[in-house]
Amino acid sequence: MADWHEIPGGVTAAKGYKATGIKAGLKPSGAPDLALISSDASAIAAGVFTTSQVRAACVDFNLQVLQSSTMVRAILCNAGQANASTGDEGWRNAVETAELVQKTMGITDAVLVASTGVIGRQLDMDRMRAGIPQAIAALAPDGSDAASKAIVTTDLVTKSFALEATFDGQPVRVGGICKGSGMIHPNMATMLAFVTCDAAVSPVLWQSMVSRAAEQSFNQITVDGDTSPNDMLLALNNGQSLTAGITDANSPAAQRLEAMLTEVCVQLAKAIARDGEGATCLIEINVTGAGDRAAARAIARTIAGSSLVKSAVFGRDPNWGRIAAAAGRAGVKFDKNQLNIQLGDFVMMADGVPQEFDRDAASNYLKSDTVAIGVSVGNGPGRGTAWGCDLSYDYVRINAEYTT
Repeated sequence: MADWHEIPGGVTAAKGYKATGIKAGLKPSGAPDLALISSDASAIAAGVFTTSQVRAACVDFNLQVLQSSTMVRAILCNAGQANASTGDEGWRNAVETAELVQKTMGITDAVLVASTGVIGRQLDMDRMRAGIPQAIAALAPDGSDAASKAIVTTDLVTKSFALEATFDGQPVRVGGICKGSGMIHPNMATMLAFVTCDAAVSPVLWQSMVSRAAEQSFNQITVDGDTSPNDMLLALNNGQSLTAGITDANSPAAQRLEAMLTEVCVQLAKAIARDGEGATCLIEINVTGAGDRAAARAIARTIAGSSLVKSAVFGRDPNWGRIAAAAGRAGVKFDKNQLNIQLGDFVMMADGVPQEFDRDAASNYLKSDTVAIGVSVGNGPGRGTAWGCDLSYDYVRINAEYTT
């Protein structure tokens, strides 16, 4: 049983962090659109980024910062303009926004930047220059909710989660916020996630923890099979809990902290999948019996990403054949005679043989807020989970009207 508990506070739950979200006029709607997260002390930083070859300026900028092993003090995120496919001007604007935060805050530590919005749109720099000082002035220890509202685009809800555990008699906290609703698929998606922690961890170990946490969370969700040029997970750690430094990846303290970090990322990732554009439910796919964890995850991701499976769930059609077909094309070898499929409590296939089940009751189960699909492909040790959502008529409407 996990030895931590959920707490409020999101990205400011950990000690020594502040955040805010303001209306800088970057969105035509007039909604909050500029978020700032800061650490009172210098923090180490780790990141996981989109695999797209068409990377936004903010992604390239952050990669450069992290490669220099510089300490980080803040993350600035705007919504409204993606600053992707914007050429040299987009790069200069990303650099300038980070420098504006440094200058106004009077710091020498690096500032990371993120953007979300329409691809091809340059940052509105006049409004950024006016908004950054306002955001800095509005930073607050309870500003996580404001920040989470300022980073959304087509999201219907904000997404926040935090945990606390005791290390060396001191509370250690991990919390975060994220955004994402469409263009969501493994290998990062149209999502931004910002996580903070107050444990003391070596930079190399922190990066490896964050990378592994992303593999089990944000890279195991899908909404529509698309990804974007802006996707990133940024994680700050300022060591303000004053606990003993964690340097050994195999130590109990390191394993506990990584488990906490992973759980925070999983909860945030699930919130993205549940808030998929036009979605009516969250789909959770649990795969067991594969040769290894990577194989199980691949099968789970393939089922979660199947348009036919997603459509069947939306139509409340317990069509197990679509699940079997998706599992079979996942690129993982298994014996079809060992395939088992379960929808909630309804066993649909056992050892490769279709089973009788109550179709009306199974159809009614598909109206649940969370739909669980269980798949076993053998007797191997590999287990993996992926999350997705159903595919509704509203998904097409939302995306058909996105820039009009």
